[in-house]
Amino acid sequence: MAEVSGGEKVVAYLKRLADATKGELYVKAGFLDGATYPDGTSVATIAAGNEFGMPSRGQPPRPFFRRMITQDSPTWSAATAAALKASGNDVHRALDLVGQGIKGQLQQSIVDLTDPPLAASTVKAKGGVTKPLIDTGHMLASVDYEVVG
Repeated sequence: MAEVSGGEKVVAYLKRLADATKGELYVKAGFLDGATYPDGTSVATIAAGNEFGMPSRGQPPRPFFRRMITQDSPTWSAATAAALKASGNDVHRALDLVGQGIKGQLQQSIVDLTDPPLAASTVKAKGGVTKPLIDTGHMLASVDYEVVG
């Protein structure tokens, strides 16, 4: 992990980089537009139902996305600084590296989630599979990122 020091100098440097790109470059990570299941259902819609729960279907929240943000977002500034250094201050390449990292963190959060457990009826319907969030693996495989701008 890279250490960031220099306080005001780092902030001034990052401001110069942001000014140079006019704020037009940023990373989108998660379930991007166009990600669908074979039947056309939006992956983002299903992910949101998993994240926040669907009380009408008896499905509790399984906050994999919020957990990842809480757990991993404190590392993103240092990761960005390290990526800028590794890329020779190529902002687009640095954001690409950061996007790859966030994608992996989100996928790991999906894999790691075990609570709340699936209902016994769901486990039976899934043929004994007890792992929440992973049925076909389509949602996990649909996590992506893009550098915009």
